[in-house]
Amino acid sequence: MKIIDRTLYQLTVPTPFAVGTVHMYLLKGDTLSLIDAGVKTQEAFEILKTQLNEIGYQPKDIEQIFLTHHHPDHTGLVEAFPRVKEVMGHNHLDVWLRKDQAYFERHDAFFLNFFKQCDIPERFLGIKKKLSYLLQYAGEGSLTTNLEEGDTLPGHPEWTVYDTKGHAQSHLSFYRKKDGVFIGGDHLLKQISSNPVIEAPIGKGELRAKPMVQYRENLYKCSGLEIKQLLPGHGEIFSNVSEVVQAHLQKQEKRALRVLNLLQASEKTVFQLCKQIFPHRYESQIDLTMSNIVGQLDYLENKGLVKKRNEGGKELYGATVGK
Repeated sequence: MKIIDRTLYQLTVPTPFAVGTVHMYLLKGDTLSLIDAGVKTQEAFEILKTQLNEIGYQPKDIEQIFLTHHHPDHTGLVEAFPRVKEVMGHNHLDVWLRKDQAYFERHDAFFLNFFKQCDIPERFLGIKKKLSYLLQYAGEGSLTTNLEEGDTLPGHPEWTVYDTKGHAQSHLSFYRKKDGVFIGGDHLLKQISSNPVIEAPIGKGELRAKPMVQYRENLYKCSGLEIKQLLPGHGEIFSNVSEVVQAHLQKQEKRALRVLNLLQASEKTVFQLCKQIFPHRYESQIDLTMSNIVGQLDYLENKGLVKKRNEGGKELYGATVGK
């Protein structure tokens, strides 16, 4: 537990995921609020109770929850606070909190088709199994209030909501202008690249989002704010925000250039690019490596540097200009 100031505390619990620990933030104001809700494990709950006790509170004292996004390590304990009647976040969160089976069926169908378009072999089509694994750590309930960019947090009017899609289609961040404090969830981490993850569209018939393009736009948005202290969902608190933003942008652009160079040699599918860019990771992390490659291709396509065509149900990408 870290005291940020007299109204703001960082609480930290372990997760079963490779990312390690996850942070939540306790806000004191007209109401006692929690930003994010950790992961659904008994270990996380016991450690959270201990940290709350250190500052004189118990789970029953929490009155409302704000969620930065829908990933399980940020929603897991939403059910653990008996007085909470308000759970607030982006409207895309609701299908995940309700564990909406109709949406999950569309999710599975989307990825089955998308993996085929990407030329990913059938042996990797275990997306449903991975979803079930992750959902066991996610909280369940319903979103009571939708938050949008420009809103202020109920009970905490000094905090403004910013839409920071990219890492997730439900991602929001919260900014306190008076002292430049920014609670950023997984949008911007100091040491870790926030993977912009491909998601199935929420509505029937909708086109998928382009999360890498969104992510870059929202990194620039953060650069335009006077952020003096960034409180992340994982890792250390930091203040050199512009420097970290530039490092992430440059790393992404470097990888995109590598993809472009490969496409200037010959047309390739997403899976062929996964194998070349991530030769040691694609077998164990096909979903993340696929999301990264598709993100680079979306970025390059947006800039007019690559084009795609469909051949037998598979999408082939090629450079628009040679070396």
